[in-house]
Amino acid sequence: MIDGDRKKGHFWTTESRLAYVLLIPGTIFLLLFMFYPIFYVFLMSLFKTSKLGKIVEFIGLGNFKYLTKIRDFWDVLGRSFIWTGFAVLVKTLFGIVIALLLNVDYRGRKVYRTLLILPWASSVPISVMLWQWVYNADFGLLNQTLKLLHITQNPPFWLAYPIPAFFAAIWVDIWIGIPFMSLVFLAGLQAIPKDLYEAAVVDGVNAIQKFRFVTLPLLKNLIVIATLLSILWTFNDFNTIYILTKGGPINTTDILITFIYKYSFNFLRFGPAAAMAVITFVILLTISIIYSRFYFKSEE
Repeated sequence: MIDGDRKKGHFWTTESRLAYVLLIPGTIFLLLFMFYPIFYVFLMSLFKTSKLGKIVEFIGLGNFKYLTKIRDFWDVLGRSFIWTGFAVLVKTLFGIVIALLLNVDYRGRKVYRTLLILPWASSVPISVMLWQWVYNADFGLLNQTLKLLHITQNPPFWLAYPIPAFFAAIWVDIWIGIPFMSLVFLAGLQAIPKDLYEAAVVDGVNAIQKFRFVTLPLLKNLIVIATLLSILWTFNDFNTIYILTKGGPINTTDILITFIYKYSFNFLRFGPAAAMAVITFVILLTISIIYSRFYFKSEE
């Protein structure tokens, strides 16, 4: 009986061998298509490369030093933080408000929930292309509405100037991202026991106090996780910027991910592009670690 138990608990049983064999294809796939490209990008950041991306000469931190001398890089880096911070903040605040509204019991609530999910469920390129039509200066819906409401008869060219184009792109990202945040917060609200709210009413608290002392503390961990995911997705949102403005006018709406693409495939400067990719990885890893520490600390 003891020998049988030892065989069952042995590391290399028939079942374990089968499991390892089944894991081999997935492991090879991950190594070839995920870990090897990541490793190669880190490698390229330390080397001078040819126009075809072939490693030529080891230059250490030369690519990183080169980036520090480019003013466009610092502009793009700062713009990436503004883009991410502003978009995530608005998506979080609007997401909480919309979730609170959808959590109230009233007629038509299911219809509003269905309508809410449409921007997020739709393909991102299609959504961005629709907004490209909305922002069209001559016959776009936005400018035509401004004319019909007699707000202005000379509406701006939204995508032709740096600041309007940048904030127009931010709004598209917010519009696409709000449904996800709202649905996550709505799920969190529905998981809060109603007994807590009933007890709060008995204690005589008003709606604001109920939100501050009951809802917000119980949603805190969910807000941390949702905002972390939103930061990672927004910082790397290539589709919105590239489809809407392609980084224009004159690279004034570029963020780090689109700037990396241009350096790689327009300028064929793969070394500096790889260095920017490494910097992006370090930034997002740092943010993830900070958020993780905050999350686990709050759990304790």
